[in-house]
Amino acid sequence: MAKPFCSVAELGVPLIDADAHVQEPPDLWVDRVPASWRDRAPRVEQGADGGDQWVFDGGAAVRPIGLSATAGQHVVQFRAAGGRYADMRAGSYEAKARLVDLDADGIAAQVLFPSMTLEGARLCARDRALQRVCVRAYNEWLAEFCEDGEGRLHGLAVMPTTGVDDALDELEEALALGHRGVLLSAFPNGSRAPEPDDERFWGAVEAAGLPAAVHLGSFVTPRVSRWPDTQRLEFLALAGAAKAGAHAIELAATLLFAGIFERCPGLRVLLAEAGIGWIPTALEQLDAMFLRYRWVGEAAERMQALPSEVFRRHLWASFITDRVGLEHLDRLPVAHVLWSTDYPHDTCDWPNSRLTLEAQFRGVPLDAVRAMVSANAATLYRLEAASLGSAPAGLKTSESPRTV
Repeated sequence: MAKPFCSVAELGVPLIDADAHVQEPPDLWVDRVPASWRDRAPRVEQGADGGDQWVFDGGAAVRPIGLSATAGQHVVQFRAAGGRYADMRAGSYEAKARLVDLDADGIAAQVLFPSMTLEGARLCARDRALQRVCVRAYNEWLAEFCEDGEGRLHGLAVMPTTGVDDALDELEEALALGHRGVLLSAFPNGSRAPEPDDERFWGAVEAAGLPAAVHLGSFVTPRVSRWPDTQRLEFLALAGAAKAGAHAIELAATLLFAGIFERCPGLRVLLAEAGIGWIPTALEQLDAMFLRYRWVGEAAERMQALPSEVFRRHLWASFITDRVGLEHLDRLPVAHVLWSTDYPHDTCDWPNSRLTLEAQFRGVPLDAVRAMVSANAATLYRLEAASLGSAPAGLKTSESPRTV
């Protein structure tokens, strides 16, 4: 019988956070885009409530600082708006301060996604030229942030939504900057439906050996992505459904039946913050549909493997807490499952991620836990042992965690 996991102390592996976030600093785009674009570049302004808010493309979109930077807060302190950079932990947007927070949480390394621009490059601007300079500015800043991370911070480059040629151009830049993967909020053609021309981008990503990531809430239809006021019950309904897999199921099904992986057999795609509890039942039903209806259309000619087999070869999924998924681990491709903290967002448990880890993994086979909290992320992102930096020595005595 496999040895069950009991405590973090027995893991003996560096904890790798497969999905953490950076809070974009207020001056990121104002300082980095060409002068001709600065009036429309994303910026931080004070809202009517006195809190900081991001303003995109001259006011075309506004996003308040709130639930995206709550590390150190208790849930009763959460507010959808009214937050300020002055009050959030500096580790949200400063690399050296992030290392202090990693040590406090016992994390060896993190893979970094954006925050305010998480829903995609289209948020920065629909104007092609402005979106391109905003994407490039973010990717260059993130590379510098990671350079200051002493080998413990690893970024994913945001891809534009302005067409395959632009995505290929940004992919080349991402490789030059040393990013560990690419983050998509639409298919390479810029829409939310696959097109034949996308294959040029997928093939280039495959050849580069990078994973392509899609994060919760960023690759959805406009109807789903129009989040309501976070103070309304409707927000809890949509957020809860998304956490349960509502976004991921549709996207995974689209990817599996798009013919992408048949043409790019080495391509790897991560469904970030997708959860894992939905995977067994989704694969069961997708296989059933394929077997029953494959001769109705073109599936019998185009697909030589079951959807579940394609999933196990090409798709990865990360989760924060998912006891249901862990209880069905025997029906999951364990080597493709990644654990994460979501720091500094509202679902993170900083600085007590190890307590959360112990609570949800208790009784799970120890070797499987080691894979999900360390080895799987190292393999997917090609993190060599040297790139993880020094293992955290625990809480720094020179700075205690600050609760805001």
